[in-house]
Amino acid sequence: MLAIADIIDRMTVLAGKILACLILPLMLLVFANAMARYVFGTGHVWLFEAVGYCFAIVAVGLAGWALKEDEHVRVDIFYSIMSRRKKAVIDVLGTLFLLAPFLWLMWDRSLPYVQRSWKMREGSVEMSGIPFVYLLKTCMLAFCVLLGLATVAFLLRRLHVLITGREGDT
Repeated sequence: MLAIADIIDRMTVLAGKILACLILPLMLLVFANAMARYVFGTGHVWLFEAVGYCFAIVAVGLAGWALKEDEHVRVDIFYSIMSRRKKAVIDVLGTLFLLAPFLWLMWDRSLPYVQRSWKMREGSVEMSGIPFVYLLKTCMLAFCVLLGLATVAFLLRRLHVLITGREGDT
């Protein structure tokens, strides 16, 4: 169980680290956009859209990594004082009844939307915008896959805690 989780975790961290490299270009794009707009009084649609593309790609890659590192949002009022097994029960139930259905619903609703976009090679509605909207929309499916894989590893690790009463070796 833990061997499978380790393999998935390595893939999740690798994807996260690769896509985290887009943080610097994202900051530079935001800076360039602000300079062009407020200093030089001009703007470029493609520059504004590039910020959205970069942000979407970063969010896709880092969601699974955040789950793996246990840095996701959680209401810790009672969770922080619970035993390891009780935390594992909460995590398993939350994963099975909240996260997994969310991912399935997002995949199910996004797939036709993305397929339509690819079929028509959808581009920006703006004349000088980025012509690859279909690639941007594909990020929704990539999000489901990457977070779904991280969810499987997370669930395997929590099931290990439930069965053995102790954390894994990694």
